[in-house]
Amino acid sequence: MGTAISKNLDLSSNEYCLKFIGNTSITFNDPFWNRFLSFNITPPTTKNDQILLESKIEPLCQELLKTNLNSGNFSTLIKLFNFKSTELLNAVDSDATLFNWQIFNTLFTIRCILKFLTEVTNEEQLIQHIETNGDGTNLDSFVGAIFNVVVDVPVKDSTYPIHLEAVTSLLVLLSVQYHSGQKSDRSLIYNVVMKGKHVISAPLFIKSLLTNFVNQQSAVAAYGAGQGHSIVIGIASELWSMLTFNRKSEEQNGLEESDFQKAPLSMQSILLLLVLVHNWTTLNNPYRLSLFSCLNQDNNPIAPTKENTVFKIDFNSLYLTLSKKASGDAPTLLLYLLLHKNTSFKKYLLDRVDIQELIFPILKTLYNAPNSHSHHIYMSLIILLILSEDDIFNKTVHETKLKNITWYTERQLNEISLGGLLILVIIRTIQYNMLKMRDKYLHTNCLAALANMSSQFRDLHPYVSQRLVSLFETIAKKYQKLTKRLETNKTKDINETTVTINQDDAELEQDINVLEEVLRMVLEILNSALSTQLINNPNLIYTLLYNKHIFEPFKDNVVFQDIICNIDIVIRYFSQLLADKSQQNEVDAQQVLQVIQQGGKYWPKEKIVKFPDLKFKYVEEEQPEEFFIPYVWELVTQQSILNCNSSSPMNIAIC
Repeated sequence: MGTAISKNLDLSSNEYCLKFIGNTSITFNDPFWNRFLSFNITPPTTKNDQILLESKIEPLCQELLKTNLNSGNFSTLIKLFNFKSTELLNAVDSDATLFNWQIFNTLFTIRCILKFLTEVTNEEQLIQHIETNGDGTNLDSFVGAIFNVVVDVPVKDSTYPIHLEAVTSLLVLLSVQYHSGQKSDRSLIYNVVMKGKHVISAPLFIKSLLTNFVNQQSAVAAYGAGQGHSIVIGIASELWSMLTFNRKSEEQNGLEESDFQKAPLSMQSILLLLVLVHNWTTLNNPYRLSLFSCLNQDNNPIAPTKENTVFKIDFNSLYLTLSKKASGDAPTLLLYLLLHKNTSFKKYLLDRVDIQELIFPILKTLYNAPNSHSHHIYMSLIILLILSEDDIFNKTVHETKLKNITWYTERQLNEISLGGLLILVIIRTIQYNMLKMRDKYLHTNCLAALANMSSQFRDLHPYVSQRLVSLFETIAKKYQKLTKRLETNKTKDINETTVTINQDDAELEQDINVLEEVLRMVLEILNSALSTQLINNPNLIYTLLYNKHIFEPFKDNVVFQDIICNIDIVIRYFSQLLADKSQQNEVDAQQVLQVIQQGGKYWPKEKIVKFPDLKFKYVEEEQPEEFFIPYVWELVTQQSILNCNSSSPMNIAIC
């Protein structure tokens, strides 16, 4: 499994463990805690390591489950962390190794126990274990202590492990939703997190999580890790001395190092942020409001607001990190939130002159759709749709020239505009969806993005023009095939003496209706490009002339008659120009383009019917949490080491 942990390690006989899980209450000031919390460990960085750790401590946790409501030792351990965190905040030297080491060990132990309890108890029982022998404020104080660490303690090599455990512990605590499947507005723990005294720091907390994500700081060795002995003189802990995990285990086994292994604090921070902002969406969620109202630090001073949710962060650094990580699910979801809900960030992004740095990884995700999560594909498309609502963006992408796109393998693209590449990838996604996924909403969003861009199509590459027209041709053939089959079925039913119901007819009609919508939209996209940018798209006109036969069968179809009439007028106009030219002498492809370019200068725009501009705006579905919350928890279980019970209600409910 690639770990350095001993498979023969027996924790059940350790005197400190036995006392902690026993029936006897251990007081807050007992010297036992210093001994119990003196251990060296490199926290697990792979799921295998985490599973192995849990298998070693599960018997102890099972016993603690039986005794803790009497002893209250877990509750006392939490109180100990709450106290130590205050000391950390007041410490003159935040680099004090011994002090930080014990705080880390305390929080790591709490996290391990919390994870076990969230999986085997309900929320009410979990809170009982946290609040045993207390005054009912232990949970609120614990969450507040985590906030204080994340917000007020600088992230340095000496405090990095503490920050990682603080963020992970809160994520574990919030996983009660995952295990119960209940809505967060009915959760006592979420009620504390969303409404406790600490929420006054919600803007700074979200800023800290964003900063952790932006910094992408690599993992550092935990306190005393790999030393083989305790750094507390005279105290050697049997409990954890052999629990040292190999941070390079997966890499040594030939597997690629995950983002969590490279920068665990960054990954855990963005996952926690996503959990916080996707809950309580219909209530006063201070974290959600903070994320959606944050400003660029280069802007003017912040005006005070009632919600006190505004903070400032470096949008440039955030943009650069999102661009580097946009191929990942979690960063894509964060980018979606910022574009959809934060007007300041959206404006900043659209003003960037290097927009291709962000669009590139998104297009590669769509291009590699068979290897991507369906939700990731969907969110990537929504981002493009939101961006395509802006005319400046649509113009900019066609002015941005690219060279040697090596990852696009269908055709060698030595030079193409970013807009042309975007069109190619979206068309490919439509075709993949119709072949594999058959998701109506997916291709609707694809076509909406193309429609928004269509009035700015400029200097389309010959291959892009071919793919646009061939998209219509491919769908048209399928449409004609299904229509013919439906007519055959109906004729057969009429001729039969006994009337029977063809079960395929209803499905056929439904598929035909969907294809009609798609065909109509493709025609509208072509019409929009010709109506607004005819003179700037000679390659598109050339392709239409070369393939004019594919539009003939649709001239008399009432569904398409009006829109195809415009395209037919353009085809006939340029066909006549070519006919006149060919009477003089034979023309080659280059001369055809010259005729089109020259004829475009004198194109009588009044000959075609003006249709309304194609403008589509992304609108979130009602009750979006039904989509986002299961998706976010799926990301947590996949992209961190918090392997959760696969039979949990939330896992089953993923839509």
